[in-house]
Amino acid sequence: TSNLEAYLKLLKGREQMNRWNIESNALARQTIKEVISLDSNYAAAYCLLAQTHHRDVLLRSTSTPKKSIAKAIELAQKAIALDDSLAEAHGHLGWLYTMCRQHEKGIAQAEQALALNPNSESYQWLGLTLNYAGKHEEAITLHKKAVRLNPLPSTSLYNFRLAIACRDAERYEEVIPICRKILQQEPNFIFAHTLLASSYALMGRMEEARAEAAEVLRIDPKFSVAYLAKKCPYKYEVDRSRVRDSLLKAGLPE
Repeated sequence: TSNLEAYLKLLKGREQMNRWNIESNALARQTIKEVISLDSNYAAAYCLLAQTHHRDVLLRSTSTPKKSIAKAIELAQKAIALDDSLAEAHGHLGWLYTMCRQHEKGIAQAEQALALNPNSESYQWLGLTLNYAGKHEEAITLHKKAVRLNPLPSTSLYNFRLAIACRDAERYEEVIPICRKILQQEPNFIFAHTLLASSYALMGRMEEARAEAAEVLRIDPKFSVAYLAKKCPYKYEVDRSRVRDSLLKAGLPE
């Protein structure tokens, strides 16, 4: 965009969204809608708006998850229609396809994002799509590259996704320091606590697993293992079962 106000508002909206809670996600959506009112052809704004609808599903702030994912896909596709060179939109669309269990389509979009712009964000999108397709070691390599390219504290999400891939590759000892570092920055980042609860349970460190489960329920008393497991778009049931069973073992409710 050539509109400075729109650009600055986009940065504000991204910062709000990356706080990872229901209230800030709602604020981000309103901010990004204001961006679009300033420049209706700003592709990056539609891409970010798509991510807020996706996060509604992850944060359980939507009563219609399928409609929220469909809306996110529609907005990501609109961003690409406005600017086909926007790597972020291709990467996010790839992740949305993965969420719909369309793994090959997801990987193809993420690969296109990396080809367009081999930056930290593109590496993490491809890492995500590969991890949920069962290619955990490849995902670890890509996520580590993303973290190296952008090691700033604000990119704790990159570290979190690296930690997921480490857990899924059964490299549990590597998960703990990554999640602890994330929680120093974002103490209420619920998904870091669920990942720790899962990893500790898989390691047999049950006292620590139960402590992390207590943190999850402090942040979200209505937390449901079944809901989280359903939203983890693993291609193979063995991966989903490992996550579900470990969280139940940690003491979180079905």
